[in-house]
Amino acid sequence: MQAVILVGGEGTRLRPLTSGTPKPIVTFVDRPFMGFMLGWLARHGVTDVVMCCGFLATKVKDVLGDGSAFGVQLRFVEEPEPRGTAGALKFAEALLEDRFLMLNGDTLTDIDLSAQIAQHERTGAVGTLCLVPVEDPSAFGLVLRHEDTSVSGFLEKPGPDQLVGLDRYLVSGGIYVLERTVLDLIAPDQNVSIETQIWPALVGQGLYGFAADASSYWLDIGTPDRYLQGTADILTGAVETAVSQRLDGSRQAIAGDVHPGARVTGPVIIEAGATVAAGATVKGPAIIGAGTTVAADATVDGAVILADCTIGAGAIVRGAILSPNVTVGERTVVSDLAMLGDGVSVGADNVLGAAVKLFPGTALGDGAIKV
Repeated sequence: MQAVILVGGEGTRLRPLTSGTPKPIVTFVDRPFMGFMLGWLARHGVTDVVMCCGFLATKVKDVLGDGSAFGVQLRFVEEPEPRGTAGALKFAEALLEDRFLMLNGDTLTDIDLSAQIAQHERTGAVGTLCLVPVEDPSAFGLVLRHEDTSVSGFLEKPGPDQLVGLDRYLVSGGIYVLERTVLDLIAPDQNVSIETQIWPALVGQGLYGFAADASSYWLDIGTPDRYLQGTADILTGAVETAVSQRLDGSRQAIAGDVHPGARVTGPVIIEAGATVAAGATVKGPAIIGAGTTVAADATVDGAVILADCTIGAGAIVRGAILSPNVTVGERTVVSDLAMLGDGVSVGADNVLGAAVKLFPGTALGDGAIKV
């Protein structure tokens, strides 16, 4: 089976983490984010993967290479300009087989892809959408099905009166099994949305919905809170990934130098080359990247700190995301979904919270800001 992954977006909601790094290769737990999707595909027998790239495509190619590190063979196509989800797919037409998967490139999941493919074959579908259940459908477009699982229609951000009679709210998970004939519906060299232009045209014409098991995991990691949530879920084992193979019975992987006087609790990864000093506290779920130093009496709590950062004595980093090469001064507090870009330097006695974003290269002196 072949897969096409759309990775052309700029990841604006995750800036400054994505200011100079495309979202597919942003470090997520212990590898490029795309590594999780490729590993999931490989576990379901998908070995041929086409990446539809846009923003900083060369960087994506450089990091992911030929895909062999993730158990797949990668090929790349680069849109000359944004063409929408269907337009990007059409641009890759020359590389596509008679049947293939199409996926949005920002999803963390362990959904049973093999079961979706089996349903597609069993029903003789032209396209099969993977559907995931949500509790509150007000912010989504619902997919409606007949008893035979064929799609009967769509409800965009429905109101309460439109939900009467529905016992389960299903939304598209951005995972599709498609026959090549779908490409005939997409105009070449145009900006075309597969969600709003192609799926409605296929209602009653072979479009089906596969409802993922309620115990399956699915998350779009495209926002800071979901980036942290996905990290926590990987560390705790709420989603099935290869990371679990690294973790001991306490859900910890400690390769760095942790002083006996430091306190490390909960699910954490402390990479090789990292140092956690005496009196410091690391409370999981948390990531301490390679080469990072957590100084005496500092606290890291529910945060992601990537490679080569320095956390000063008595500083607190809680519920925040730090890009590589960040310096946090003594007694400074970084919390509440704050995000610090590559190379940011924050002096002593600052307070950064309330989802503050500091973009790459920003330098703050001592006591410069208290949010």
